[in-house]
Amino acid sequence: MQNLKTFFSAVVVLLIIGFGISAGCTTTPVQSSTSSTGATITSSSVERVEVFHFHGDQQCTSCITVGDLAEKTINTNFKDELVSGRLVFAHVNAQQPENAELAAKYGVTGSSLWIGVYDANGFYKEENVKVWYLINNKEAYSLYLTDLVNKRLNGDLS
Repeated sequence: MQNLKTFFSAVVVLLIIGFGISAGCTTTPVQSSTSSTGATITSSSVERVEVFHFHGDQQCTSCITVGDLAEKTINTNFKDELVSGRLVFAHVNAQQPENAELAAKYGVTGSSLWIGVYDANGFYKEENVKVWYLINNKEAYSLYLTDLVNKRLNGDLS
């Protein structure tokens, strides 16, 4: 009987871990790349990084917060990169016809935060979903996004 209880306890633990993993409980950002090359490119080859907050005509409070915190983080921590044009930030209404080409380039399907990296070999893009889990902690959001943008500016696509 004790062995049966131990077995069921182990099964429950494994199920909980499995559900956590399949539910997206991970610290790795979702990435989509136009290249199947390695995850790191040299910093000298990064020409520009774009951070776009895509949204629609109407936004919920969370969608607005994702964009506002991204804008504040970028404007506060990357002044020189913004001035030089090496880093670009914008709120983009994906439902407006003038933004259709950009939304298609990134593969936007809804309100989202995307990062694009241009280097000598091409264009790499990623939708970052972790920011949605950090909107209630402004400091954690800013630290996370700052670290991520620094990595991209330095050619680290991991």
